[in-house]
Amino acid sequence: MDEHRSRRVSVAVREELSEIIGFELSDPRLLTVDVTDVTVSPDSRHALVKVALGGDEHEQKQAMAALEHAGNYLRHELASRLSLRRIPELHFEPDHYPDAATRVEILLKRAKKKRAPTENQP
Repeated sequence: MDEHRSRRVSVAVREELSEIIGFELSDPRLLTVDVTDVTVSPDSRHALVKVALGGDEHEQKQAMAALEHAGNYLRHELASRLSLRRIPELHFEPDHYPDAATRVEILLKRAKKKRAPTENQP
């Protein structure tokens, strides 16, 4: 796979994983998890998924365990959403130093998650 296609696949996988993990999974251990980067290998067999984790060390370990546990489900969801010949195996890794733009994006997503709609809004 050429470099341009690899980048496009990486971006598509990152966007879909962000959507699934952030808004569709109901596991409370994943509330502070945000996908920051995805790198798909040239042969599309593996994807390194970097995630920003909130909370203390114990909560981070639980979140990583939850991600590993949900790996097959996430891969299945990617297969149903993306039109790819081969869906990569997902390998999760904590991203301890997300860049500033990614950090702002993460904070905005968390604010949207936490803001509950009020019933008395005009």
